[in-house]
Order: sequence, then structure tokens, then C-alpha cells
Amino acid sequence: VFMNSQVKQAQKDGASVNDISAGLAISVVKNALYKVIRTANPEELGRHIVVQGGTFLNDAVLRAFEAELGVEVVRPQIAGLMGAYGAALYAKLMVKRNNLKKSSVISKEELDELTHTVQNVRCQGCTNHCLLTVNSFGNRRRLISGNRCERPVTGKAPLSADKYDLYAYKQELLEGYRKRKEGKRGTMGLPLALGIYELLPFYVTLFQSLGFDTVVSPFSSRELYIHGQAAIPSDTVCFPAKLMHGHVQYLVEQKVDRIFIPCSSYNINEEKGNNHFNCPVVAYYGEVIKGNQDLEGIPLTLGYLSLEHKGHLAKRISELFGTGRRESLKAVENAFAELAEYRRKITEKGKEIIELSREEKRPIVVLAGRPYHTDPEINHGIDRMIVQLGASVITEDSIAPLTDKGSFGVLNQWTYHARMYDAARFVREQKDMNLVQLVSFGCGLDAVTTDEVRDILREKDKIYTQIKIDEITNLGAVKIRMRSLFAALEMEEENGEKSIH
Repeated sequence: VFMNSQVKQAQKDGASVNDISAGLAISVVKNALYKVIRTANPEELGRHIVVQGGTFLNDAVLRAFEAELGVEVVRPQIAGLMGAYGAALYAKLMVKRNNLKKSSVISKEELDELTHTVQNVRCQGCTNHCLLTVNSFGNRRRLISGNRCERPVTGKAPLSADKYDLYAYKQELLEGYRKRKEGKRGTMGLPLALGIYELLPFYVTLFQSLGFDTVVSPFSSRELYIHGQAAIPSDTVCFPAKLMHGHVQYLVEQKVDRIFIPCSSYNINEEKGNNHFNCPVVAYYGEVIKGNQDLEGIPLTLGYLSLEHKGHLAKRISELFGTGRRESLKAVENAFAELAEYRRKITEKGKEIIELSREEKRPIVVLAGRPYHTDPEINHGIDRMIVQLGASVITEDSIAPLTDKGSFGVLNQWTYHARMYDAARFVREQKDMNLVQLVSFGCGLDAVTTDEVRDILREKDKIYTQIKIDEITNLGAVKIRMRSLFAALEMEEENGEKSIH
């Protein structure tokens, strides 16, 4: 997104194609050195360097690399095939290690007769309705991609999600709060996104206790995203924020009497950080909705609320909705009690999955992110994919309470991030646990969070895995990443050595 906008701006400014191409080549090199490898000084890489990979077949990129480092590098003639060469060496090793006699690669005659067709179909196995790409190779076999579970491949229903998957359990709990309850004060629309996502038990209980019939938007879907896409004012905001527009549009079409979006600078204080802020997008995205979306005359209440003090919160609720002080205070107390019970269930379920996994010797993946990353459309079913690969999935908030308040190399002032830091501290002490961090492209705070989580894990030689999740739905690269993680862990166990990462 940013590169395209810069190229378009350069074209408007009259830059030549040659200059733009040179700039792109230089930016690729600098991004690799300073953003991916994160080297502080090019001299750290040494003076004798060999480069590989298809990117370096581009002479401009090679020259930009040399100019940036100030050295002459070696590019092998097969630079673009080094991955295939390495795979061949690994296959040779596996044949020797497993005492195999014959390759499963088809013969030259079979290859000559091979036919290949591609077809796109919509899976009807479950409500996800994944768009599948089916590659058929004659009478030999099919390769199916685009699926979020193994049902299209095996023909069998996926494993019971609740048994090993805390994400699925969370979704089940939150779905229960969508039940309607007749209220004397009309219908209150709650978009299941951003700040409301984790606090849904709180707000549903609050408004139902006040006599409102709460209408909660469903979990996100591609259709819901497209439905609100026209109201998105900026393409650079994170995907979870873009989805908010679809949730609000759903509530508009339900013709609710009022829509409520909280605007809270602070989250509930969990006593784990230097402060307990919400990120600016979570805190104030209601203002973006107010200024950019047609609500067709439905009132929008932006609840500038502080959850610090029950009495002050009750007073603010009374001011916003004209309810009595005692009634409001009772509703607030009910809401906090319900939220505490919801969090207790999450913690208990997390312990249950850990115990079950250890009994069955299943690896445990802490799929860490923000609360709304458990939304199926945001995580694209990564949790189910990990379960299908033979691991169990728990969340960062299920284990963060198990650690004491720690000290970190960054200012620990964001509630969601404090949980991830504590989860990383817990994981690094557990032999059978590994942390995978979900990151939303466009999130500025993740630039700090990812580095800190990685450093916490690496202090005890734990592998750090990061997965960026956005509008894309193809999980092919994610599956490769997760299989690589599990393969590295198996090699560690076999060799008794830590993998290089």
C-alpha cells in the first residue's frame, strides 16, 4: 500500500522510470537489512558475503546491495535455485536417515502422460464456504488449496474444536451473549468489533440490566466486510478496524433504536503494566464511524467511559441513558460480575487444555494477539489449522495471569500488549509450549510489541514465530510457516540442540 502510493506520487512529481526502478531496488535492500534482518550496522554482516534467492537475479537489487554495504558480494549462478538445491540435499538426507530405497517421484513416462486442470469451487462442508482451488492431475491425485480445515481433503469433519482449541471455546462463549432479551427501553445495537469484542459480556449484561434489548452483530465474515467497505476512510488502518464498518452497517439494517460504541482511553486495570491504555484505534474509532458512515438516522452513542471506578461509571451511564443512579450502579455491578465469570471460564478452559495436551503429549501453541484476533474472519481459521497439524491452541489471556508483574525493555502501558509480554515470559519456561504472535498490518504499536515479545522468548532460546493477518485468506504460506516450526521443534528434540532462528 505504502510503496504503491509513493510510486504514484513520484510519477506525479515527474520522476523517470529509471529513477523509480532504482529507488525500488534500493528500498528492497534497505527493508531486508534494517527491517527484516534488523542489523544496526552493515559492517556486522562481514566483508565476505554470498547472496542467494530469486530476488538477487535482479542486477539492480544486487548492485544496490553492494552499494549499501560497500563490498563486492558473490552471487552464485544458481542463486534463484538455492531453495530447490537445499530441498534436494534435505531429501537426500531423509532417504539415508529413513533407509528408503525408491523415490515416490513419478517416472518420465508417467510425467509425459500427466494432465493438469484447475477449477475453483465453493466448499459446502460448513458455514465458512471456503473458495477452493482444485488442481487435478489425471487419475493420479488432486491438490486442494484455500481450505481452512481438512474436511475438503479428507472428507471427514475436523476434530472437536473445543477439546484442543481455546479460540473456538471463546467464540462459543461470545455467541451465547447474542441471545435477545426483551427490554422496556428498546433495542441497543452493539458491534462485535474492537473494544466491544472482549468486553461483550460486560456491555450485554450492563444494557440488559438497564432494560435494553441488546442486538449484537455476528462474527465477522467476508460478506460483512464488503458490506461496510464503502465507508472506510483510510486503507492504511488495520483490518479489525475496517471490519467495524461492516458490523455497524449490519446493525443499521436491523433497524435498532440506538447504536453504542465505547470510547475509553483506559482499559480495565489488570495491575500488570506501567499503565493500562487502549490503543488509539480501539479507544476512538467510534469517532471515525460518526464522521464517515450513514446511519440512516439511527442515534449513535459514543460512550466516553472510564471503567476504573464503579460509582463514576454508574453516574456516567445515568447521564447518557437517563437511568436512575441506583439502577445504573446495580447494572454496573452485574456487568463486572459477568465479565469476571467470563474471564474465569477462559482461564479454567486454558488449564484444562494444557492438562489434556500434556496427558496426550500434544505440543501447545499460544496463539497470541489482541482479543478480537479470535474473530474467525480476522484470524482466517489459523487456530483450526494448528489443531489439524496436531497441536493444541490456547490464548495469551489464559496464561498471562499465571505470572507476576515483570520488567521489560519498553514502556509497558498497553493492556493487550502487557498480556502478550506476560504470556511470552510464561511460555519461555515451558518445554512443551511455543508462542505464535498474530500481527495486523497497519498496527503501529506492533512495531514495538513484536520486538519485545521476540526478545523475551529468545532470552531462553525459544523460537519466535510471527504471522501477519489481514484481508488475505490464503493460508498456504501460514501452513508452511507452522509446519516449519513443528519440524524445527522435532529436530531440536532429536538432536538435543536448539534450532537457529
